[in-house]
Parts: sequence; C-alpha cells; structure tokens
Amino acid sequence: MKLTILSTSDTHGFIEPTNYVSAQNDKPFGLERAASCIKHLQSECKNTITIDNGDYLEGSPLAYYIAKIKDQSGPDQIDASFNMINYDYGVLGNHEFNYGLPYLQNSIKHTHRQDLCANIVDQNGDHVLGAPYAIKEIDGVKVGIIGMTTRGATKWESSENIIGLQFLSVAETASKYVPIVRQQADVVVIAYHGGFERNSEGVATEPLEGSENESYAMLKDVPGIDALVTGHQHRKIASKLFNVPITQPGHRGEFVGKIDLNIEKVDGKYRVTSSDAELVKTADYAPDPAIKNYIKPLSQQVNRWLDEPLSKIDGSLYFDDAFEARVHKTSFIEFIQKVQMETMGVDISATALFNNEAHGFENPITMRNIMTNYVYPNKLAVLEITGADLKAAMEISAKYFALKDGQIVVNEAFIYPKARHYNYDMYEGVNYTIKVGNPEGQRIIDLTYHGEPVRPDQKLKIVLNQYRASGGGHFPMFSNDKVIAKDSVMMSQLIANYLRNHPHIKATNNHNFKVIK
Repeated sequence: MKLTILSTSDTHGFIEPTNYVSAQNDKPFGLERAASCIKHLQSECKNTITIDNGDYLEGSPLAYYIAKIKDQSGPDQIDASFNMINYDYGVLGNHEFNYGLPYLQNSIKHTHRQDLCANIVDQNGDHVLGAPYAIKEIDGVKVGIIGMTTRGATKWESSENIIGLQFLSVAETASKYVPIVRQQADVVVIAYHGGFERNSEGVATEPLEGSENESYAMLKDVPGIDALVTGHQHRKIASKLFNVPITQPGHRGEFVGKIDLNIEKVDGKYRVTSSDAELVKTADYAPDPAIKNYIKPLSQQVNRWLDEPLSKIDGSLYFDDAFEARVHKTSFIEFIQKVQMETMGVDISATALFNNEAHGFENPITMRNIMTNYVYPNKLAVLEITGADLKAAMEISAKYFALKDGQIVVNEAFIYPKARHYNYDMYEGVNYTIKVGNPEGQRIIDLTYHGEPVRPDQKLKIVLNQYRASGGGHFPMFSNDKVIAKDSVMMSQLIANYLRNHPHIKATNNHNFKVIK
C-alpha cells in the first residue's frame, strides 16, 4: 500500500494569489492555488492524509481586516476557505495566538479538520487546544499522527495571549508520545509547526538553548518516527534526515508538501519499507473557483480599505531597493521611528525593513502602503537598558552585513536557512557607523547620544516592537524584565492613526547612521 501525506504550512492568511502590493491576483502562491493542487493530488493518490501545519489565521492584510477592522470574534472567512479543502488534521502555529486566545478558540470550533496539539497544555497539564494525537485507519493500516507547535511562541507572543498555557519541549514530548502511538499504530507521523536547529551535517544553525526549532534533535533522539511534516521557518525542504522523509513547504501556499510511504507486511506487521518526499509547486495550478468566488466579496472590501488615502507627503518616503535602504538611511525609516518615539515618549528607537517587498510609502499614503511595509501585528514596548546593552544589540544587527569581493553584501546567515531581514534593526536617536570590515562584535563605531559618546553604564530608554523587546531574534540583552511600558495598539494601526491626524507630513532624513567597508 502507498500512503501519501500532503501538507500546507505558513499560509498566513494569504487566500488569494496576491501580496497586496497591488490589487492584482497573479502571484504564484495562495490557498486558492494550494487547494487546486491538493484536490488534484488527492484524486491521483488513493490513500491520503492531508494536514495544515499552522500559521493560517494571521499575516496578510485580509487576515488583519477580518480581525481588527471587521472586529470579528474569529477568522470565519479563512476557516470557511480551509473547510472547502478536504483536510484531515491541523496543527497550531505560533502566530495563531496573535489575535488572542478567544479568537483562536473560535477558529478551532469552526474548522472541519481535527486540531492536534501534544505539547501545549494548561496549568493542570491538560490538552486544551486539541488532542495530542489521532489514529486513522486506511485500508487496514493504522496511522498515528502527533501534532506539535514551536515553543518559540513564548519568546515573542504577548503574554496575555497565551496566559495559562505551557509550551513543552517538542523533543521531550515526542519521546513521550511516539512510543504510546507506536503501540496503537503501524505508522507514526509527526506534524510539527517548527523547523530545524541544525543542518544535515549536525552543525547548529541557531542558538540551541530553549530552541524554537527541534526537528533535528527529535529525529536524532526519538526512534519510531516514519515521517515528519515541518514548517515555521518558511524553508523549502523535501528530503530525508536520519532516513526519515521530511518536508517544509515554504509559505503563503507556494508549495504543497508530499510524502509517499510504501507500506508492506513484514513478519505479520505493517511497516514502512520505502519512502520519498517532494514539494509540488502550486503556481502550476489555477485558483480554486469555489474559494475564489466565496472570498471575492470580502476581497473587494479589503481592497477598498487598502486604497483609502490617509495623508500627503511633502517630499518622498519611497525607495526602490530594500538592501540599499538598509545601507543608506531613508526618510521612510525615519518616519517609522518618529511614530514609535512620539507614541511612547522616548527619543531612542529601533525598527527594521521586514522583507524585500517593502518599498516605503507612495503619495498619497494609503492603508495598502502601511500593510505591505509593516507586515507583522507588532505592538510597542519601552525598555530601560544600559549603553552596553544598546551597543551589544547594535552589534548583533551589524552582523547582517558581510564583505564579498570588496563589496558590502547580506551575510548568508541572514538568508539561509531562513530569510531573516527582520533581524537587522536600524536605530534612531543615536548616531553611529557600522564598519563591516571590522570583526563581528567590533563593528559599531562612533556611537553617540545627544552628541556625547554612549557610556556602558549609561541608563537609556528605547522603544522596540514587543517581539524584539522580549529578546526575539536572538537579542538576549533585551528581555521582558526590562520593559517599563507597553502599548496595546498594533503598529499598523498606530501609523494609520498618526497619518489621519497629520494629513500632510514632511519627509525628513537626518542621516544618523552609515554603513561603510
């Protein structure tokens, strides 16, 4: 018998094939395309299990519109779209908690797939967001599926959104449940909203203490796993590790993961005798007409909202090249810093260009500009730190750059295994230079605050998004115990509110930093 495991992951509310930079629906991704791909593969393969591996309800302007503009109690339209696809199981991603626990719980109630959640428990150790595993019998073969979620959610999620929940180690949870499921099933599959902390050679690709990705450790230390579906890192993986087939299908529905398991009776018991893994590109499939027609009225509302003009610019807040904007200070970044500083009443700020789709603001500025430049549902926090903390954080950001053939380029560690442009912060309220030719840890030079050198013991207040404020992105000098103030409004809404209150804004650029060889 051949069993095929199909999976999507990290669709992030991208139902239609668009990135919302414009109203055009012609991008090579989206749940509509993934739906057509899945339905085709399900028709071709006799025995299938189909899984959504998490991060489905947050991340797109459409998802934000449902949650914050329509102010719904749950992502009904996203749930309904997923329900038009024959999913068997679902796993929760870390971003499922972004709009609060009640919002997620309403989604769980309305989804047709069965959510599995082995490593998230309440204070009593009970599984309150889904059973730890399920057993599905197919042609006489019993298949056990265990679902798990990255514990990295505790690093950056607002504490009020995960109150009363414990995120247990995935590797330890697997060591507990794989033997239990193995006693009841012939085949054991793990669906994990998380990725790989080491490369295939076993070299660590991220700090391992409290790692948000535990796939390598799990496969190395826990015997009895026949297939592993992963996500979270947005990587494109179809391979084997420790002879276990693994997939990770990118993000936004650009690929469907496909694992084939050949199962035969060996000594009277069903066993996996061979396997294969691949990614199926959804760009080759037309958008599913049922989902397309269903979501169209909401999409029209979203596009009207996105095109609402908010403010006119004296000057320009636009840029053509995201890399150049990270090397040379732009008026756009100065504007974002200004909003952050005025909102929180401090004069030091840090922010990033989150991805390479960002191009700043057109004139007049619209909600579309905001939502496609500030893509995360971040809120702001103020930390009290020392000058030494500030310098240490800036040195981590400075690792973003490298020299290649005498030219400044992006350090490959910020591209592979996952694009992490969002971990390069630019700072306002201080003046500084990044000298890329210096050794890492010694690249920040000429760092001054109010015209004076920053002292290591100097007390400073800085505004950051709450992800970074909690140390997210491997910034250990920032932590929740240093937070002295928080704001409850998402940054995209803060920007919109600021623009409505300032119908004419002036683009300014004080060129407070530079990046040199």
